Amino acid sequence: MIALIGTGLMTVALGFLAFKIAGDKAGAVLGTALAIKIICVGIAPIAGSLASHLPRRPFLITMELMRAR
Repeated sequence: MIALIGTGLMTVALGFLAFKIAGDKAGAVLGTALAIKIICVGIAPIAGSLASHLPRRPFLITMELMRAR
């Protein structure tokens, strides 16, 4: 739950940072950054099906480390 809140806050902060750095081109910068983040949404169904076949603890640790990159 805490990680989810942090991810949401990071998305908002990323929008402000893109606007501050890129100015008029903030939409393109933010669009690219969010496209990269959406990969997690694509991986979620695959990870869900794998989770039922693998040991929970090592799998969750691995997924959190991959998400944190």
